[in-house]
Amino acid sequence: MSSARVDYIAPWWTYWLHGFPHINLRFQPTDNRFQPEDENYQQSLMFLGCVAAAGLGLNLLCLAVYLSCLCCGRREEEEEESKKPSSCCVTWSAVAAGLITCVAVGVGFYGNSETNDGVYQMTYSLYNANHTLGGVDSLVTGTMGGMKSGLHQHLARLDEIFATRGDYVQTLQFMQQMADNVIKQLLGLPDWEEAKVDLASIADQTANIEYYRWLTYLLLLILDLIICLLACLGLAKQSRWLLTTMMVFGVLTLILSWTSLGVDLATAVGTSDFCVSPDKYIMSQTKSVISADIVHYYLYCNQTLSNPFQQPLTIFQRSLTTMQIQIQSLLQFAVPLFPTAERDLLGIQHLLNSSEASLHQLTALLDCRGLNKDYLDAMVGVCYDGVEGVLYLCLFSILAACAFTVMLCAIPRAWRQIASRDRDYDDIDEEDPFNPRARRIGSQNPNHTNMHSFCSYSSSLGSQNSLHPPAPTVSNTPMPEYMNQTALFGGNPRYENVPLIGRGSPPPSYSPTMRATYLSMTEEQSRHFGNDFQA
Repeated sequence: MSSARVDYIAPWWTYWLHGFPHINLRFQPTDNRFQPEDENYQQSLMFLGCVAAAGLGLNLLCLAVYLSCLCCGRREEEEEESKKPSSCCVTWSAVAAGLITCVAVGVGFYGNSETNDGVYQMTYSLYNANHTLGGVDSLVTGTMGGMKSGLHQHLARLDEIFATRGDYVQTLQFMQQMADNVIKQLLGLPDWEEAKVDLASIADQTANIEYYRWLTYLLLLILDLIICLLACLGLAKQSRWLLTTMMVFGVLTLILSWTSLGVDLATAVGTSDFCVSPDKYIMSQTKSVISADIVHYYLYCNQTLSNPFQQPLTIFQRSLTTMQIQIQSLLQFAVPLFPTAERDLLGIQHLLNSSEASLHQLTALLDCRGLNKDYLDAMVGVCYDGVEGVLYLCLFSILAACAFTVMLCAIPRAWRQIASRDRDYDDIDEEDPFNPRARRIGSQNPNHTNMHSFCSYSSSLGSQNSLHPPAPTVSNTPMPEYMNQTALFGGNPRYENVPLIGRGSPPPSYSPTMRATYLSMTEEQSRHFGNDFQA
């Protein structure tokens, strides 16, 4: 392990979050040390969630006031030019909401990925540390079992074989003392079984919680994006039901955004409180399982710190070496005299060789560099990637709340404009031959009453006769200009004082297309009715 990673340094944003005011629900300041089991500390984190809830209430109150003013305000009669700025306001509001939503979703995806990477790195380090502690426990248990059962059986049989040789019996007793010494040193090592179980349970619970958290945020991000796209589609299509549905979902998403902000803020502050001084909390939680000097050795792993396992491991090594020397001596001098003792002596030699291999593995596993690396990786994952990702998720929640607030302000205005256009469109007379909708209705419904366009003559001759004007007096007075225009378009100046029903006069204003259509219809009427209405 490189010397650059000996000490853990918390990032600056954890100190910034650690400096947030910690206030309980009784509005009393509390200690900002990481104490998850303390009730006041729990209330201080809940207070941050209540702040987000207050923000949600204020946001909904502002929206309610805005919608009330919009609905209760009187509609003023405005000119056509005055309608364009309102339409542009709705358009730009929709564009702003869409852009903010896209930025928020991008930030959310990045923050969700960073948080997941940090938590995964922490759980991976916990599993590695759990594997290391499990290996230590397995080696200690195996070595002690071999010394207690296997070595004891071999020594008992050799004691019977060497019963006639007192010096050999003394050698066997000395070896039994060495084996007991080895067992004593192994028993002096910490019991890693409880710590191993704790790490495994913490890693499993954290992995499960992180999976559901990641999935929840993924669904929330997709939901925000879909609602924004459908709202823009409803504004473009001017669909009332789609806008109403998206407004309901927009309020729901606004509530979810503020809720996620409260949860993320409390999580970020609590995690930062831990990241500022993780060693103190770890030592306070492990003091009942492992001694403080051992925990300090693994957390800091400095070259100046003495290895607390150096003395028992050294005694273990010397005891094995002494026992191997005694076995070699017995193989050399006792086997020629007692050939039946060779099998047990070789069994003891094999057991000592396997114990020495276990000793080397145990020395490597108990070295601080392996567990300290896992500790540093876990802290980097949580305090760097994890807290940074949670901060990005907080930014996502704020941007999403702003985007949906703008959208909820724009949708009612768009609804009002759509309703205003529908009312103006409904005010047009469907019997007006110059109304384009009347032409569409006539073309779509062939059974509709056959009516000549452009105020033509009635198809009933009786009804036409009922509108005969009185015979005008002949006058040499030149016709006015508007009467000349009437005669030009197929009408008769005699009918100038007659109501417009059943007459062939054109409207005061017309387009060239209207004029050509009117002239063609006038010629058809002349061929149909003959000279009945000629001057």
